[in-house]
Amino acid sequence: MKQLVETMAKALVDKPEEVEVTEVEGEQTTVIELKVAKDDLGKIIGKQGRTARAMRTILGAASTKIRKRSVLEIIE
Repeated sequence: MKQLVETMAKALVDKPEEVEVTEVEGEQTTVIELKVAKDDLGKIIGKQGRTARAMRTILGAASTKIRKRSVLEIIE
């Protein structure tokens, strides 16, 4: 899941070297924290949050396949 989010984020931003993804695993839920450069934050969130919502949808579909719940947190 971490690699999936990292690949999507690096494709969207201008500074892919500043993309940081950390994975915090719990018993039932995995929290994936995404940190990007301040200038690229708008590109990750998108207009009215559409890009972030799309990334969360893709992550949800992929995590359903492995039968584990995943949550995407975008860190400012």
